[in-house]
Amino acid sequence: MEGNMLKTGTTTVGIVCKDCVILAADKRATAGNLVVDKKTKKVVPINDRMAVTTAGSVSEIQLLVKYLKAELKLKEFRTNRSTTVKEAANLLGGFVYGNIRAVGGISHFLIGGADNEDIHLYDLFPDGSVTYVEDFVATGSGSVFAYGVLENNYQEGLSEEEGVKLITQAVNASLQRDVFSGQGIDVFVIDKKGVREAYHKLLDTKIAK
Repeated sequence: MEGNMLKTGTTTVGIVCKDCVILAADKRATAGNLVVDKKTKKVVPINDRMAVTTAGSVSEIQLLVKYLKAELKLKEFRTNRSTTVKEAANLLGGFVYGNIRAVGGISHFLIGGADNEDIHLYDLFPDGSVTYVEDFVATGSGSVFAYGVLENNYQEGLSEEEGVKLITQAVNASLQRDVFSGQGIDVFVIDKKGVREAYHKLLDTKIAK
């Protein structure tokens, strides 16, 4: 993630497994060539059944996530039913569309979740378009390295354990090659039981004396 006027740099990944969706991201936040945060949380639960990965301008991301959380609560209160993942994705896509045209803020989200129908994964591009993902997706400056791992190793029907291992390998590949991705990995699993953190690793980047 970067400052408002700078190109987005990060690595976020989502994969669809047999009984769950898995989201992962690195932990480095940058502004140009400066690392401004080494412990950024780029996978964010938005309720007990959905989570998003975040990339782009930090201020816009934080605001849109707050809007989404609030709107989902209001929607469920008014309709007296749980919001589907598709409805949440379309709502966030509308926010992204309006944001980039109103203030030029860049944001890119993946949203994964479980509802009464099934498990789902969507890619919300910075222009506000919403794309349903049936297998896997990667975003950010490190995505090309993550895709190399995913293309070679993804198989339909992966178990949760297999999915966590694969997505960790994919993000780790970007950490090795992309200068805007780094510091560690966060992995979250979303299934019918809810959202939970499955893996977390913070890399030690201190300079040895």
